[in-house]
Amino acid sequence: MNRKTFLQKSFYSAVGLSVATGFYSWQIEPFWLEFVKLKMPIKKLPAHLVGKTVMQISDIHVGNKFDYNYLIESFQKAQAYNPDFVVYTGDFIDYEDQHQFLQLKEVFQYAVKGTLGTLGVLGNHDYGKDWVEEDVANSVISILEQQQIKLLRNEEVAIQGLHFIGIDDYWGLHFNPKKATKKFNKDLPYIALCHNPDVCDLEVWNGYNSWILSGHTHGGQVKPPFLKPPILPVKNKRYSSGKIDLDNGRTLYINRALGCLHQVRFNVRPEITIFELENA
Repeated sequence: MNRKTFLQKSFYSAVGLSVATGFYSWQIEPFWLEFVKLKMPIKKLPAHLVGKTVMQISDIHVGNKFDYNYLIESFQKAQAYNPDFVVYTGDFIDYEDQHQFLQLKEVFQYAVKGTLGTLGVLGNHDYGKDWVEEDVANSVISILEQQQIKLLRNEEVAIQGLHFIGIDDYWGLHFNPKKATKKFNKDLPYIALCHNPDVCDLEVWNGYNSWILSGHTHGGQVKPPFLKPPILPVKNKRYSSGKIDLDNGRTLYINRALGCLHQVRFNVRPEITIFELENA
């Protein structure tokens, strides 16, 4: 093989690889859902909750950027796991106009619900453009509550002896983590829901010492092999995805998102997480 032929073949191989990678990142991985299963040890967990499951779904982003029928299909797959608790950790819509409310209603006719309880918190996109549209957030809440999904807005609820704290979005209009954690009791079992993991670095936790479930980052959506994601919408670049041990006995889990803002993923598959409860 002469030099010219070698260069031509190398060029066409590189072009072919680029096209294949682009197609995979655009048409395959954004819809290649992974169900991630993990143990969730919780202090003081009641005996009757040992072995029960908590399903986390995050960053659904119902809108016009990708085919939201994928979300309906994902919900249907998730329902087969028959989770005991389901928690949604924000960014239900990618708001552009009122049409997103009709889309949200359509998708959430198939919402995954827990046999014991279904809860959620808002994300920044649920506050509309520039995260300042109160009426958008109120419409999202209304649609979800019609499907028996309770949105926690800086408050705590107990279900079957398990306490859930829900913190409103860090970038939204009603962020108040001190209010959310003011009733925290270290002698009770807890899970906290918080869309943006940067909140974990604020001095607002009132001694909280259990699990925190968040989303927001999408795992970066694009991650070169063996490298960190080049783009993350958080101050703390440690907060990419997965389980992270924090100080004071806290454990953070960042879900990689079910949906996406732009239809591209590489080495960061969409995720629904299923935790099995156990006593710590």
